[in-house]
Order: sequence, then structure tokens, then C-alpha cells
Amino acid sequence: MRAILPLVLSIVFLILALWHFRMALLPSGGAPGGAVPSVGGKPLFVPSAGATVAVGLLLLVCAGLVAATGGLIGISVPPSLLYWLSLALALGLLARAIGEFKYVGFFKRVRGSRFATLDTFVYSPLCLLLALGVALVALGTGV
Repeated sequence: MRAILPLVLSIVFLILALWHFRMALLPSGGAPGGAVPSVGGKPLFVPSAGATVAVGLLLLVCAGLVAATGGLIGISVPPSLLYWLSLALALGLLARAIGEFKYVGFFKRVRGSRFATLDTFVYSPLCLLLALGVALVALGTGV
């Protein structure tokens, strides 16, 4: 039963990684739409395929970290290091959910774009749930 949460979290990170690889390899063309913040219909930045692949790789690392911390896979890393890395990941996800108070997160001021709507109802809540889940996995290790 203790393996269910790390398994679910690892699968979510894996799905997110695969989605980023898909976006990098099969771009929809034009502006990223709901993938990045925008003002006045213009994206604040246009991520390159390389940057999108890098995010996908980072998400794969997150999946592996959660799986290792939860005991699903064995790696030669001290449990205390996995614990602290997982807590750092949880804090990073929490920070993403809270946001930078202008374009991203629950407390953003710029609203009305497709990204802002998706961020309010999908991206930020997902980051908050992932943060909670990763913290629970780390705290459940007994380190």
C-alpha cells in the first residue's frame, strides 16, 4: 500500500515528461497557446525545442527520484540524500504553485489569457498536489 503514492506520482511525472517530448518533437505551430504566459495575445517567451526537451528530461529525473525515494527502484544513493532531494523538489513545486505574483501561480495578477485559465485550474493545482505527494513520500521514508 505504501508503494501506491510513489508509483502514481512517478507515472504523473512520466506522463508530463512524455508530453514535453511530444511538444518538442511535434510542435503545434505558431504561438505556444496555453503553454506559456502571454500578455495581449503575445507569449512572454517562445520555448525552443531544446528547452522543452530539457524540461522533459528534468521531469524524468523527478519520476526517478520519487520512485527511488519511495523504494520502487534501487539506486546507490544514500536514503538521506533522496529524502532531502525529494523535499527540495516538493518545495520547488510548492513555489511554482504559489507563483511569482505576476504571470504564474495561484496569486498571479495577469489574468484573462488561455495560459492564465489553464494555470489557475490545471497547472498550479497539479503542482500543489505533486508537492504534497512528493513531501509525503519523503516524510514516509523515516529518514
